[in-house]
Amino acid sequence: MIIFSNIKSILLIIFFGLITSCSSNQSMKPQDFKDKKPRLVIEEYLSGNVKAWGILQNRSGKVTRQFSATLNGNWDGKKLILDEKFNWDDGEVQDRQWHITKLDEHNYEGTASDVVGKAKGYSYGPAFKFEYVLLVPVKGKEIKITFDDWIFMQDEKVAINRAKMTKFGFKVAELTVFFVKE
Repeated sequence: MIIFSNIKSILLIIFFGLITSCSSNQSMKPQDFKDKKPRLVIEEYLSGNVKAWGILQNRSGKVTRQFSATLNGNWDGKKLILDEKFNWDDGEVQDRQWHITKLDEHNYEGTASDVVGKAKGYSYGPAFKFEYVLLVPVKGKEIKITFDDWIFMQDEKVAINRAKMTKFGFKVAELTVFFVKE
């Protein structure tokens, strides 16, 4: 019985070791894009009017929702105020206002009413990474979902966004967004 208990403990340690090493192993870093072009300066790209279209996929890849969105940003030299309006295909409308502060050439912080704490942003070359926890309404409750959000500039007008959404380190959904600056 003691041998079985020890084997069980060892297997549990190995299992949790594999889970934590997989979830914390990040193969792509913002710095990987530092010498690539075109350069995405997020406060410039999101200033003014931007249109967006996107899909939400569940963890198995099935498209569960689609949306269109309008974004309007105002940069004052230090802070970007970004108003977002999402029109979901099921009739739901969501509004969010971001306050994004540029800390230095590569680092940003952001807040919004449905973001827990502060979002952290990193900008290198054509890539902008935004990490945050969002309160997402699900069946009358708000649950905390972690976003690993990447925006990649394609040219002066077009950018593509991919966001992985996780709960307890496990993927629950993915978001793909196509942006066009007006």
